[in-house]
Amino acid sequence: MPLPTTDTEAPASVPGGGSGPPPRSGSSFASASVPRHLARGAVGFGSLIAAFALVPVFGPATLLLAPVGVVALRGCPMCWAIGLAETVSRGRLRRQCANGSCELTSAGGRSGGGNGIS
Repeated sequence: MPLPTTDTEAPASVPGGGSGPPPRSGSSFASASVPRHLARGAVGFGSLIAAFALVPVFGPATLLLAPVGVVALRGCPMCWAIGLAETVSRGRLRRQCANGSCELTSAGGRSGGGNGIS
Protein backbone atom coordinates (compact mmCIF):
# COMPACT_ATOMS: atom_id res chain seq x y z
CA MET A 1 0.00 0.00 0.00
CA PRO A 2 1.54 3.38 -0.96
CA LEU A 3 2.14 5.87 1.81
CA PRO A 4 -0.06 8.97 1.79
CA THR A 5 1.53 12.22 0.69
CA THR A 6 0.24 15.75 0.60
CA ASP A 7 -1.11 15.04 -2.89
CA THR A 8 -2.98 11.83 -2.04
CA GLU A 9 -5.67 11.01 0.42
CA ALA A 10 -4.84 8.91 3.46
CA PRO A 11 -6.22 5.38 3.52
CA ALA A 12 -9.45 4.86 5.45
CA SER A 13 -7.75 2.72 8.06
CA VAL A 14 -4.20 2.34 9.19
CA PRO A 15 -2.82 -1.17 9.78
CA GLY A 16 -3.25 -1.93 13.45
CA GLY A 17 -6.93 -1.07 13.66
CA GLY A 18 -6.78 2.70 14.30
CA SER A 19 -7.12 5.58 12.00
CA GLY A 20 -4.50 8.31 11.73
CA PRO A 21 -4.80 11.76 13.28
CA PRO A 22 -7.06 14.23 11.50
CA PRO A 23 -5.30 16.35 8.88
CA ARG A 24 -3.94 19.64 10.17
CA SER A 25 -5.34 22.82 8.81
CA GLY A 26 -2.83 25.64 8.83
CA SER A 27 0.83 25.76 9.61
CA SER A 28 2.97 26.36 12.62
CA PHE A 29 4.77 29.14 10.73
CA ALA A 30 1.80 31.39 9.89
CA SER A 31 0.59 34.13 12.24
CA ALA A 32 -2.90 35.39 12.97
CA SER A 33 -2.34 38.59 10.97
CA VAL A 34 0.25 40.22 8.72
CA PRO A 35 1.00 43.10 11.17
CA ARG A 36 1.61 40.57 13.95
CA HIS A 37 3.92 38.57 11.68
CA LEU A 38 5.85 41.71 10.70
CA ALA A 39 6.20 42.65 14.38
CA ARG A 40 7.59 39.18 15.11
CA GLY A 41 10.05 39.68 12.24
CA ALA A 42 11.16 43.07 13.58
CA VAL A 43 11.76 41.62 17.05
CA GLY A 44 13.47 38.53 15.65
CA PHE A 45 15.77 40.19 13.14
CA GLY A 46 16.47 43.09 15.51
CA SER A 47 17.48 40.70 18.29
CA LEU A 48 19.71 38.64 16.01
CA ILE A 49 21.44 41.70 14.57
CA ALA A 50 21.86 43.31 17.99
CA ALA A 51 23.20 40.07 19.47
CA PHE A 52 26.22 40.15 17.18
CA ALA A 53 26.59 43.86 16.45
CA LEU A 54 26.75 44.85 20.12
CA VAL A 55 29.41 42.30 21.14
CA PRO A 56 32.29 44.81 20.70
CA VAL A 57 30.46 47.39 22.83
CA PHE A 58 28.83 45.35 25.61
CA GLY A 59 30.73 42.05 25.46
CA PRO A 60 29.55 38.47 25.00
CA ALA A 61 26.50 38.97 27.24
CA THR A 62 24.69 40.44 24.23
CA LEU A 63 24.71 36.97 22.66
CA LEU A 64 21.83 36.19 25.01
CA LEU A 65 19.66 38.12 22.54
CA ALA A 66 20.21 35.45 19.86
CA PRO A 67 17.76 32.90 21.37
CA VAL A 68 15.14 35.66 21.64
CA GLY A 69 15.53 36.28 17.91
CA VAL A 70 15.35 32.60 17.04
CA VAL A 71 12.18 32.13 19.10
CA ALA A 72 10.55 35.23 17.57
CA LEU A 73 11.34 33.97 14.06
CA ARG A 74 10.10 30.47 15.00
CA GLY A 75 13.37 28.82 14.08
CA CYS A 76 15.24 30.64 11.36
CA PRO A 77 14.87 33.55 8.92
CA MET A 78 13.61 31.15 6.22
CA CYS A 79 10.93 29.83 8.59
CA TRP A 80 9.79 33.42 9.14
CA ALA A 81 9.70 34.07 5.37
CA ILE A 82 7.64 30.91 4.76
CA GLY A 83 5.29 32.00 7.54
CA LEU A 84 4.92 35.43 5.93
CA ALA A 85 3.91 33.84 2.63
CA GLU A 86 1.45 31.55 4.43
CA THR A 87 0.01 34.43 6.45
CA VAL A 88 -0.50 36.58 3.33
CA SER A 89 -2.09 33.75 1.31
CA ARG A 90 -4.27 32.44 4.18
CA GLY A 91 -7.89 32.78 3.20
CA ARG A 92 -7.08 33.49 -0.44
CA LEU A 93 -6.12 30.05 -1.76
CA ARG A 94 -7.55 26.64 -0.94
CA ARG A 95 -6.33 23.26 -2.18
CA GLN A 96 -9.06 20.77 -3.01
CA CYS A 97 -8.23 17.18 -3.89
CA ALA A 98 -10.68 14.80 -5.55
CA ASN A 99 -10.18 11.61 -7.58
CA GLY A 100 -6.41 11.73 -7.24
CA SER A 101 -6.12 15.27 -8.62
CA CYS A 102 -5.50 18.42 -6.61
CA GLU A 103 -6.42 21.93 -7.64
CA LEU A 104 -5.91 25.39 -6.12
CA THR A 105 -9.01 27.52 -5.90
CA SER A 106 -9.51 31.01 -4.59
CA ALA A 107 -11.68 31.60 -1.54
CA GLY A 108 -14.39 32.83 -3.92
CA GLY A 109 -14.50 29.42 -5.61
CA ARG A 110 -12.76 30.26 -8.88
CA SER A 111 -10.24 27.73 -10.14
CA GLY A 112 -6.57 28.63 -10.29
CA GLY A 113 -5.87 26.00 -12.94
CA GLY A 114 -6.09 28.46 -15.84
CA ASN A 115 -3.33 30.59 -14.34
CA GLY A 116 -0.78 27.78 -14.29
CA ILE A 117 -1.46 27.03 -10.64
CA SER A 118 -2.50 23.47 -9.95
